[in-house]
Amino acid sequence: MTRSDEPDRADLIRADDRTRRTGTTRRRFLLGGAVAGVGAAAAIGIDFALGRAGEAGPTDAAASAAPMNGDVTVPFHGVHQAGIDTDAQTHATFVGLDLRDGVDREALRRLMKVLSDDAARLTQGDPALADSEPELALAPARLTVTFGFGPRFVERANGAAPAWLHPLPAFAVDRLRPELSDGDLLLQVAADDPLTVAHAVRMLLKDARGFASVRWVQQGFRHAYGTHAPGTTMRNLFGQVDGTANPRPGTADFDAVVWAEGGGWLAGGTSLVIRRIRMDLEGWDRLDRSGREQSVGRFLANGAPLTGSHEDDEPDFSATTAIGFPVIPEFSHMRRARSDDPAERIFRRGYNYDVPLGPGAAAGEVSDSGLIFASFQADVDRQFTPLQRRLDELDLLNRWTVPIGSAVFAIPPGCEPGGYIGETLLV
Repeated sequence: MTRSDEPDRADLIRADDRTRRTGTTRRRFLLGGAVAGVGAAAAIGIDFALGRAGEAGPTDAAASAAPMNGDVTVPFHGVHQAGIDTDAQTHATFVGLDLRDGVDREALRRLMKVLSDDAARLTQGDPALADSEPELALAPARLTVTFGFGPRFVERANGAAPAWLHPLPAFAVDRLRPELSDGDLLLQVAADDPLTVAHAVRMLLKDARGFASVRWVQQGFRHAYGTHAPGTTMRNLFGQVDGTANPRPGTADFDAVVWAEGGGWLAGGTSLVIRRIRMDLEGWDRLDRSGREQSVGRFLANGAPLTGSHEDDEPDFSATTAIGFPVIPEFSHMRRARSDDPAERIFRRGYNYDVPLGPGAAAGEVSDSGLIFASFQADVDRQFTPLQRRLDELDLLNRWTVPIGSAVFAIPPGCEPGGYIGETLLV
């Protein structure tokens, strides 16, 4: 790839300067078009309307007092990347990219400098350089951008990949589709406003297109901001609480589960396993409530284990019914996901998806729905893979779920102002 194919930061800065000083130029362009089409008087009205559009919005006292979080920001810079221990936002888009031929270590450095600069600006409510729709950047709504590196990215960077940075082993339950799996570079973009997410994704992809092409895009959602109290566990589309046993961010337990230790370029980073799991909602609908709770191992009403009363109660796997059967069945999802080894734990940060049915949908289906399962852990082979093997061997929930996409990424540490994500690998 030639240098001319890549974004030029100097050009972007000059374009940004032009954007900042040419608000009246754009207006003059529109005004000129209006003069040609409808006359000067109408054009003056248009120009006045354009000027009014930039002024303050509703003056109604009730509207101005409404609770809002559009201007809430999450710091981009720091020891760790944001979007991991950040309280999960309402909307997320995950993008897997494939590097173009000829993109070498130096090109990767330029790419990550540009993308990091974009993300640092956008997450703070500032337009990226050469942002053609700067107004869409003004409401960050807790926007975070998290970057991940696949095996080929690390190889192109001439770096030493961690031993676990490889595709997951083949599991019997998998029906993986190549167009939803793997990738060289991950963008995880999340915020409480879908317009903010869409704009950020577009800006990042525009600046990345000289270096990489889109392999897959996955969009997900949770409960909207304000629907439930902060800290409420997400529910998936089966109606289950999803992520009850997560370690709590900000604790030593969370740090031990998530952050990579030791030396090397990944210190302070982590790993991400992302799995697209399709749910058979039509089949689930035919299962009675008791059967659903037995397959999960928890009460649907409040997420409590079948041996408890509250979501956070510790399950009693030794408890039996009057006729001697385990209260929490051995085949239940919760029992299979729980290990006696404290090292086999992960931090889940997934999203639901629900998209229109594509061609060839089976008769009676009304949606293509499921879970974008995303888990962070310090070591995939040591923490995630043993857990997934147990689920693969015996988990009744497998009757209604099927993984159709899978990828593993190394998530590098954060950066300080003036730095960029990946500099520990690319410096």
